[in-house]
Amino acid sequence: MEKEYDSCQSCGLPFVRDPNGGGTNADGSKSKMYCSYCYRDGAFVQPDWTAEQMQEYVTKKLKEYGIPGFIAGMMTKAIPKLERWKNNTLN
Repeated sequence: MEKEYDSCQSCGLPFVRDPNGGGTNADGSKSKMYCSYCYRDGAFVQPDWTAEQMQEYVTKKLKEYGIPGFIAGMMTKAIPKLERWKNNTLN
């Protein structure tokens, strides 16, 4: 049985904030691990990114939404511990 998550295991976005309710698997079903910004048709949108690159991107996006930089940094601190990144020795 596939584990269910409350937020994307790539960027940390809460699924309730994903306008599409999650990414899509190769068979068209909804991903229970990744959001629609990170994962489409069974593949990562940015397959070569590192956890650090994802943190930089998400921090930038949060700042664009008016979140102060230090808070955005705190909000993205856990990204390297998400499922996508924690078993990847390249990150």
